[in-house]
Amino acid sequence: MNISTISKPHERLADILAPEMEAVNELIRTRMASEHAPRIPEVTAHLVEAGGKRLRPMLTLAAARLFGYPGDHHVRLAATVEFIHTATLLHDDVVDESAQRRGRPTANLLWDNKSSVLVGDYLFSRSFQLMVETGSLRVLDILANASATIAEGEVLQMTAATDLRTDESVYLQVVRGKTAALFSAATEVGGVIAGATEEQVKALFDYGDALGIAFQIADDLLDYQGDSKATGKNVGDDFRERKLTLPVIKAVAQATPEERAFWERTIEKGRQEDADLDHALSLMNKYGTLDETRSDAYGWAAKAKTALDVLPDHEIRNLLRDLADYVVSRLN
Repeated sequence: MNISTISKPHERLADILAPEMEAVNELIRTRMASEHAPRIPEVTAHLVEAGGKRLRPMLTLAAARLFGYPGDHHVRLAATVEFIHTATLLHDDVVDESAQRRGRPTANLLWDNKSSVLVGDYLFSRSFQLMVETGSLRVLDILANASATIAEGEVLQMTAATDLRTDESVYLQVVRGKTAALFSAATEVGGVIAGATEEQVKALFDYGDALGIAFQIADDLLDYQGDSKATGKNVGDDFRERKLTLPVIKAVAQATPEERAFWERTIEKGRQEDADLDHALSLMNKYGTLDETRSDAYGWAAKAKTALDVLPDHEIRNLLRDLADYVVSRLN
């Protein structure tokens, strides 16, 4: 493949890291096998091979490559990150009662909730086996903390999602848990395993954190403004699922008593009618919350790029900078 013809930064990153990503994919295929429970590879393969970007494991490989890491532990860590991500998706789809993921039926729809939960548990266990194989307690600490933060973020989202008292600080806490924690852990462990300095490891963490937040804010905005063919979701799914995401939180904060009653009925009580999504969009447009949310996403992308300034001058660093722009370019 001619890299000059590839326009998207994650595709250019995938091209540069192709041999290592193939090793990651092979390791994933090997470790998701099960001699005694064939349901495990069936369910896992459905999600792992669904054509996702593999962005998180690529971040681990990229961070290690940035510092010239010569070993193979970064491959184990990248597979670990993908297993953690896949496990959380399996659990999320059960919690959210989702029927579609990446444009395909979810595992819980094709099999059942029990299979999705138990296979997700299996993948978490596999991820910890892979972490331990690196022999690095620090890496184990980072990824174990990230796993706990992810679970905490999901529980917080469950309790805060339909509570109109949820403000932007709580939303940010949820996003840091459910999305940014794995981005920041992915970049951080790549630097740690490659022997980066403390300042550089902190920069990699900050980059992943800001990138993850920008990524999630963009996703939440696309739920109201995106192309369902491109996102694999129907416009307004978050509203129908009564999720308080940033555009709505901003609108609720400025709502009149009458408007707040609308949000209480549709989000808190879940009594929704056919025209409610259109009315919700009109309220968001009235207060400019969709534009404000877009500005927030761009602001976090800018923070991600700034974090890279202390890292070595390298083509990988340039691609990571482009990647920060790309996650919000979907909003144009």
